[in-house]
Amino acid sequence: MLDKAKANHTDIDALMLDIGRSARAAARPLAIAPTEQKNAALVAMADAILAGEEAILAANAMDVANGKASGLTGSFMDRLMLDSDRVAAIAKGIREVAELKDPVGEVIAAWERPNGLKIERVRTPLGVIGVIYESRPNVTADAGALCLKAGNAVILRGGSDSVHSSRAIHACLVKGLEKAGLPADAIQLVPVTDRSAVGAMLTGLGGAIDVIVPRGGKSLVARVQSEARVPVFAHLEGLCHIYVDASADLEMAKKIVVNSKMRRTGICGAAETLLVDSAAIGTHLMPLLEALTEAGCEIRASAAVLKVHPGFKAATEEDWRTEYLDAIIAVAIVDGVSGAIDHINRYSSNHTEAVLAEDSEVVERFFNEIDSAILLHNASTQFADGGEFGMGAEIGIATGKMHARGPVGVEQLTSFKYRVRGTGQVRP
Repeated sequence: MLDKAKANHTDIDALMLDIGRSARAAARPLAIAPTEQKNAALVAMADAILAGEEAILAANAMDVANGKASGLTGSFMDRLMLDSDRVAAIAKGIREVAELKDPVGEVIAAWERPNGLKIERVRTPLGVIGVIYESRPNVTADAGALCLKAGNAVILRGGSDSVHSSRAIHACLVKGLEKAGLPADAIQLVPVTDRSAVGAMLTGLGGAIDVIVPRGGKSLVARVQSEARVPVFAHLEGLCHIYVDASADLEMAKKIVVNSKMRRTGICGAAETLLVDSAAIGTHLMPLLEALTEAGCEIRASAAVLKVHPGFKAATEEDWRTEYLDAIIAVAIVDGVSGAIDHINRYSSNHTEAVLAEDSEVVERFFNEIDSAILLHNASTQFADGGEFGMGAEIGIATGKMHARGPVGVEQLTSFKYRVRGTGQVRP
């Protein structure tokens, strides 16, 4: 655990190097910790979260007050705010991670060579993971729990907006580690809000950090990708699309579209663009727009939509590239599934896309020709979540194509090694 001497460092670089060394030291025993010990720590963490609810909510009230004073948008405030239900959900998420299968040591593949060598590919921890995130205090618990389950030490750098909440949650995680006899430095929270701490993490802290996971806005991710000297699990913006085909069931489509946009507008799985088949203009378009409007959503309409139904705000080119994280959606008419695929491939951030259709050929084309991390058929984009995938919590949705993709859960936080067993073979 970070002691007062560390917290009192005036040199940010020295402080961060010290944190890195502590994390690397903690990673070694954590990598070989038995499943039972890791699970005991996780259960103790969940218990500590529930027991510490009053302190967590008091800390969160400070962050919420500061957020209001600094003019944070509604979507940011929604992500920042905690209540009893959300604290209970944090604890529940940690318990779900404890119940997951331990990936460490799992034999992914095994085969035998003609010369008698027996080869296994086995999951191993990554080592030390750096997680840089904004606004969401629950990420402190999600990331800490997932990294622990996968046998990794983690260095957490939360946003200044949620600093008090994150510290209160982190204190509960440390209690869980200590109760289970695991190193307290296995989960460290950077104690300063100075942005130079992020820069120090991106250098790798003298080789201490093995991978960086950014979770935040486009500017944060762009900075991490451009400056990081260690591998990055990229979590780009959630510019999510829904395509409604002429074959879609209208009542189902209305329900899914409204849920995708309005259930929680501030999450990365919220839909930002609605594409409607030109063959469905007379049947689907206006009912969908009316359902969204009745739910309180602002429509940014393409010229083709305005030609059919004037009165909405005109969409600009920038609207097709915008992650609103708000009760706003851009709407366009496209020429069938081909037009939807073209639009999505042009503007998507490769996060999550949904197709609403009863025509199986349309669905197969959509699934085959779009390369986003998550594709859904007849389901809300808000299911783009590790917990909903049965993976427990998640650190984020990786939109890159290397190693981790989609929800980053315990399996994605491991690498692998080969174990080769022989009986005296030598190579001729």
